[in-house]
Amino acid sequence: MPQGLRVRVSSCPPRKNMKVEVQSKKGLRTILSIVIDKKIIKEKLDKRLLELQTEVSLKGFRPGKVPPAVIKSQFGKAIYGEVIDNLLKESSVKALDENKIKAVGQPKIDLKSFGEGKDLNYELQVDSLPAIRLKSFENFKATEYKIKIESKIVEEKLKNISAEHKTFSEKKDSEKAEIGNQVIFDYTATIDGKKFEGSEGKGVQLELGKDLFLKGFDKQLVGVKKNDLKIIEATLPANHPKKELSNKKTKFECKISNVKKAEKTKIDDKFAKSLGAKDLADLKKLIENQISSQYSQALGSITKKEILDQIENSQNVELPKNLIENELSAMTQNLKKEDLEKHKINNEKIAKSRIKLGLLLNEYGEKNKIKVTDEEVRHEIQKQIKGMPGQEKMVMEYYQKNPNATQSIKGGLYEEKIINLIKSKIKLTTKNLTTMEAEKIISDFNKPKLDKSKAENKAKSKKISKK
Repeated sequence: MPQGLRVRVSSCPPRKNMKVEVQSKKGLRTILSIVIDKKIIKEKLDKRLLELQTEVSLKGFRPGKVPPAVIKSQFGKAIYGEVIDNLLKESSVKALDENKIKAVGQPKIDLKSFGEGKDLNYELQVDSLPAIRLKSFENFKATEYKIKIESKIVEEKLKNISAEHKTFSEKKDSEKAEIGNQVIFDYTATIDGKKFEGSEGKGVQLELGKDLFLKGFDKQLVGVKKNDLKIIEATLPANHPKKELSNKKTKFECKISNVKKAEKTKIDDKFAKSLGAKDLADLKKLIENQISSQYSQALGSITKKEILDQIENSQNVELPKNLIENELSAMTQNLKKEDLEKHKINNEKIAKSRIKLGLLLNEYGEKNKIKVTDEEVRHEIQKQIKGMPGQEKMVMEYYQKNPNATQSIKGGLYEEKIINLIKSKIKLTTKNLTTMEAEKIISDFNKPKLDKSKAENKAKSKKISKK
């Protein structure tokens, strides 16, 4: 659009200058035929030309004195497009309102005829939300799981944590490095006798046996002593950032500055305080809560699935086609063409299930006046930030730059509130579990279900073989 032109929303065309007819209605999809009289289009064009006199600056004319005819000759197509665009938006809203259609998704506009001196004639295709009469959920049943974390699980986790926070003390100069020792060294590396970017390292610390540097590197350091000079040969990884260096055989000249042995970590109040706990008892409680939270999250998903399955099966709902299309598009946007065809039926089933549940849950949420505040969304984002130490700024910037991500959090909180309300109304049986029992339930839940088509094909093959 030319500089100096701004879109303005003008008043909707009077009803007598707009004709609306229901062209067809099949299920939730309605097609409206809309005609706007050419007179109203001309009036709006003329009005806009007069408005632009105060906005457009053209060489040879004083500000505000450019004749409408000149403006039209310069910007006529853009002005006409602007007016038609506004009329389409305004008349669409008015047509839907008059026909009491609650549109879902973006309506489709099909222009039939338009042009200066002509009526604007177009069709509006729109899907509407189904009328949902919720059935009671109060007869639903579900199992809620409570887990008791055994002390041996906490002790095992505590032992693993202590192993990750080892302390090392210097060995004697004459003592050789062994697996489990820490070797500290500087190195200079060469490929075919030549140095390369990143070929030097200072104060490198390796705990022998973990093989965290390069494959086979640790073993070659076994037996070194403080102040030794050790030549090590190793191959750079295939995924090296510099492609020209990947899989290259490299010679490392290592100057050993120290060899240390691991001290047995004493698990006591001092150790607990070094990790931010008040004392050892507090650290154990924190570990227990962390493990319990992980199990509860997984088990909570099973309870939620049990409730959602009953909600989905409780009643039939006619689904808007455009919502199904949009959901499928979002689900499959990164799939290859062959995968799209292969999983087409299953993907459609999943898309329909999500939309149906979304409509039913949303209706229940509205009926019970459930809301999610901005403060609750901010609190949830802060929880995520605290759970990613060192990346706080990155997480915050992500949500600031991605409104859809914030909206997704809001949607998740909304659904969680609805599920919790349903839980408070239904018959909820509490089952206490050990960690072993919880592991089995979670494992069984996550096992992939046997593909029906495979089962059917297997049954068919058996019939054929019998014949």
